[in-house]
Amino acid sequence: MEVIVIGSGTAVPSLRRGSPALGIQAGETFLLLDMGPGTLRAMLHYGLDFNQIDVVGLSHHHPDHVADLVAFLFASRYRLGYTRQEPVQLVAAQGFREFHDRLRGVWGEWVEPPAGLLVVREMATDRADRFERNDVTIKTAPVQHLASSLAFRVEQGGRALVYSGDTDWSDSLIELSRGADLLILEAANPWKVSGHLTPAEAGRLAALAGVPRVLLTHFYPPCDDVDLVAACRQEFPGEIIVAEDGLRLLV
Repeated sequence: MEVIVIGSGTAVPSLRRGSPALGIQAGETFLLLDMGPGTLRAMLHYGLDFNQIDVVGLSHHHPDHVADLVAFLFASRYRLGYTRQEPVQLVAAQGFREFHDRLRGVWGEWVEPPAGLLVVREMATDRADRFERNDVTIKTAPVQHLASSLAFRVEQGGRALVYSGDTDWSDSLIELSRGADLLILEAANPWKVSGHLTPAEAGRLAALAGVPRVLLTHFYPPCDDVDLVAACRQEFPGEIIVAEDGLRLLV
């Protein structure tokens, strides 16, 4: 599998970091986890195209993680640029259909994809759940952020990675991450903010999960002024990588 960091930032505008979005090439399947504002345009900078998206996974419904879903649904209606014929699987927490209904209440038919293009799979928010597409297995678990927040585990070809989305300390995330080859963790601020992890907390969680590598991401601007690796290293002995937009990793 290959991981492409499309956006490593937050809702705060930054020249360095776009809003959260992560591309994963898992065999023949391309997954897009989260779609912060500007994701579709940023994909073009990294040689990616919205026609190739097979699976969209949404960790939760905060605007910095889903705003470009509106852009995607709108653009999918125009054959000048969107030519995909195969359906896109959208994997999100229970309640997504209600969320989409509210979007339709604002934009009407303009956020209604062409018939058969989008297949929605709502995942449980009170327990672990799973979804399979060809040779890719997607597992989810609820995490501590919103009632609808999910972490994702992607398995393919004997390899596994986990993406936390936004989360505070979550034992469910530790369990989901056991045996993974890469854990992608938010580390939003150097100091504690409810609903998020500090770099040191991210390190402690990764150590308990027993993973060999951690990719830290979802940084508010103060993170760019501190040594995130040193903070994480207090708790985690493995490899620590700090996300930058455009970073590519093999798993």
